Parts: sequence; structure tokens; C-alpha cells
Amino acid sequence: MWIHQHRDWPNFVWDAGGLTARLADVRHRQGRLQGRMEGLGFSLRHEANLRSLTSEVVKSSAIEGERLDVDEVRSSIARQLGIETAGMVPVSRDIEGIVEMMLDATRRFSEPLAKDRLCDWHAAMFPAARSGIRRITVGAWRNAESGPMQIVSGPVGRETVHFEAPGAERLEREMTGFLAWFENEDEIDPVLRAGIAHLWFLTIHPFEDGNGRIGRAIADMALARADGMADRCYSLSTQIESERKDYYDQLEKQQRDTPDITDWLQWFVDCLGGAIASAEQSLSRVLYKARLWEQINENPVNERQRRVINRMLEEDFVGHMNTSKYASLAKCSADTALRDIQNLKTRGVFIQNPGGGRSTSYRLPDET
Repeated sequence: MWIHQHRDWPNFVWDAGGLTARLADVRHRQGRLQGRMEGLGFSLRHEANLRSLTSEVVKSSAIEGERLDVDEVRSSIARQLGIETAGMVPVSRDIEGIVEMMLDATRRFSEPLAKDRLCDWHAAMFPAARSGIRRITVGAWRNAESGPMQIVSGPVGRETVHFEAPGAERLEREMTGFLAWFENEDEIDPVLRAGIAHLWFLTIHPFEDGNGRIGRAIADMALARADGMADRCYSLSTQIESERKDYYDQLEKQQRDTPDITDWLQWFVDCLGGAIASAEQSLSRVLYKARLWEQINENPVNERQRRVINRMLEEDFVGHMNTSKYASLAKCSADTALRDIQNLKTRGVFIQNPGGGRSTSYRLPDET
């Protein structure tokens, strides 16, 4: 029996006492992080928001096994928010649509969530009306002709069915009930509301494809309402992607169980706590970057040096800098790279690591 076949569906229950301590901790950290964001200057707040939104869009797709170009996502978000940033690149229509959906959910969080809005999100995500090479129904609930909506894994003929969603004939009634609940003002904690909404939507699974990403956008919308602000300072999908196997295990376990969703909500709140902890580290990185450039710009560096330093400040930069890596990034000769490096070392922008010869490498000053 799936959860949606239970006689008490969708009357969810949970042990409030078992969640009290977790919720109090997360809500406290949410408030502290929000306070730090509000204390930032205009440009730094934009940078932190841009980082979080970019990570949210990229990682939400990565959870489904789809890899998006980070630079395209960042450029699309910056353009749609009117943020001037270096390194803008052309953006595909598919990425534009995913970004439009996420921004609509988080920037217009206070506006009602309705069927037409969800269908618009779905149409934006699939501008060619295809999922890979397969044609799908876009901007409408899945229909009976598409067959049972199942989550399966394994080779053909030996598939494992992890979940089967309600039949197409139930979708209008199920989604009407879900949307009415989502817009109803009650005393459910906003963080718990986000967790319930995500599970509920994914259980109904109203579209042929894209339900996971839309479900996470709905959770983000609920969390934006909880925060009372459009600027995003943490990425739930980034944390979910880092716990991807556990995420799917928790969903399957709950969807095979009763409407007592205590375990799911405990996992969701803990996951959100991890997202906030990561955001605190990311925000510290933004502040460090700002302080470093403030110091450097007292005596500006050349364009090659600026490009390399910015690359070293990106979160996905691995290892330290050396002459060959510098020459590759700056597109210059090894001699020019060595002169640039020595200049940065003299100024204290590069710190030489222990070791010499061919293993000579450099790092940026430690964060303080």
C-alpha cells in the first residue's frame, strides 16, 4: 500500500514534541543568517543571493542526474535580476526556463500558488515539449494515455518499482486539495509546511516529468514565506544533492508508509539545518572575497591577475596555484605567468606554500 492509498490520506500527523528542539535550532540559525544578510552592503547582498540561487538551480537539476552549465545559470539569474556581473555568457532556452521558474517561486513568494502558475512553470522547463528524446505533455497534468506514473530502477524486465503515484483520474481532485492547503493560513510552522508541501507534491506527481525540480521550487517558495524575504541566502537543493541517496531513501520509506510523517519531517529539518550551516560558510567566503579585493584595489592588478584571483576565489577551485596553471588560466606564457606571480607574492596577495622547485605553489591569504 502506498501512502496515498491509506484511508487517512492526506491527513498528515507528526510528533510535534520530537521536532521541537530541531525546529528551535533551525529557526534560530535562520534568523541569525538573515540578520547577517541584511547587514551586508547592497553589492555583497546581491553576490550572496546570486551564489545561493545559482547553486539551487544547478543542484536541483543535478539531483535528477541533469548537469547544467554553472556559468549559463549564473548569467541567466544575473540578467533576470538586473545584476551586473563579469563573465556573462549566452544562455540556452532550457536553462532560462528553469531559472524563470525558480525566480518566480522565490521572488514572488507571497503570490498564490495555483494550477495555472504550476503549469506555466512546467511549460517553461520544457520549451521543446520533450524530456530527452521523448515527447511529453507540457503545461498540463499527466493523462491516462501516458500510463502509470512509476519511479523505477534496474534493467528492463527486472525493474524495481520504488513508488507509484495516484492515477491520472485523481489528479484534479488531489491537486485542488493540495493547493487549497498550501494557501490556507494555519498554525503549522513554516519550515514544517515546506517539508509537508514537498512530500505531498512529490507523492501526487502531477506532471509527466520535472516533478522533483518543481517540488523543490515549492519548498523554496514556502521557505521564502517563512523567511519573509525574496533574497535567498541558503540552498536547500545543494544540501539535498549532497545527501542524495538518503533523500530518495527517505522519500521511498515515507511513501510506503502511513500519513504519520514524523521521520520525514525530522530528516527535512536536519537537511535544512545542513543547508544553513553551508550558507554560513559561503557568506563568510563572500565577505572574505570583498575584503581581499578592497585590499588589492588600493593598487590595482592587471587583467590577467584579476582573472586568476577570481578563479581561485570560486568555490569549485581545487588545489593551489602554480606557474603552469596560472599560464593556462591567464592564457599567457610561462615567463609572463612567473612575473605576475612574483608581483602578487611581493604584494602579499599570493602566499608561497612550503616546498620548492617544480612543486612550488601559492595560495591566497588565509581567511580571518
